Amino acid sequence: MPHSRSVPTRLLVASVVAIAVSQAMAASPHAASSAVTASPGTQSVAQVPGETAPDATPARTLLAQTFTIESTVLGETRRINVYTPPGYEAADTRYPVLYMPDGGVEEDFPHVSATLEAGILAGQMRPVLLVGIENTERRRDMTGPTHVAEDRTIAPRVGGSAAFRAFIRDELMPEADRRLRGDGQTAIIGESLAGLFIVETFFTEPTLFDGYIALSPSLWWNNKALLRAAPAWLQAHPRLENRLLLTSANEPGIEAETAALAKALAEHAPQGVDWSHEPRPDLRHDTIYRSASPGLLRKLFAPEAASSAAPRAR
Repeated sequence: MPHSRSVPTRLLVASVVAIAVSQAMAASPHAASSAVTASPGTQSVAQVPGETAPDATPARTLLAQTFTIESTVLGETRRINVYTPPGYEAADTRYPVLYMPDGGVEEDFPHVSATLEAGILAGQMRPVLLVGIENTERRRDMTGPTHVAEDRTIAPRVGGSAAFRAFIRDELMPEADRRLRGDGQTAIIGESLAGLFIVETFFTEPTLFDGYIALSPSLWWNNKALLRAAPAWLQAHPRLENRLLLTSANEPGIEAETAALAKALAEHAPQGVDWSHEPRPDLRHDTIYRSASPGLLRKLFAPEAASSAAPRAR
């Protein structure tokens, strides 16, 4: 996955969506073949068959809605893409909400929404809502401040993670609460610099989400400042109750650093933090998201967790 993307409104890119849907549906033993169609008023529509007979029910639209937020915090318009699980329109049930940076229809939204659909239809995970945040200045939003001159060369602007987090907390989450039937449980998923943002959010504002999934987080940022501060920070926050799932591919600056964070968690994690680290040396930077996220999402939203996870007030 590229580190930097500037994404204006675009038309459907059928091949991207089709590949994402077919790969995710392959993880489900009950999945049939996938199809892609275009629909007026949306950027992209991916359709995935359910488990009914081929002539019984048409394929389902995975992109439920797209809306924009005029962000005061960021001083720009942000586009949001939403996936709703099967049966959402027919009942008043409330669901956990999974937020994701890199959430544009030409970014990671298609394969993550297809992964959720496949897991839900296979009965391997409970239904969940997906809220994808499309990028404008990715490297600005995903990085915190840095004292390393080389870090600042990756983009015209970096170090905007606090503002991006405030946008999610103060503008996006209230709007998602207004538009969607969330149950009060929230999680976030991201890879690379987005994984860095997720680990940083866990350390700076741990109660913002109930669950955190960070794939190959770029913990090299700012001379590994988050990693170096982790042991003392964990010891200073003994009452946390969160889930933090980590994984990393075989890549310099990330694999060893993620393992070091796991070591700090093993030695100092608060008793209420449910965490895991799954090294994936068989994967590369450009393959880990699609390969590792299905298992991590099924773990975070396992069916047996549905009755035990209590909604949390924000």
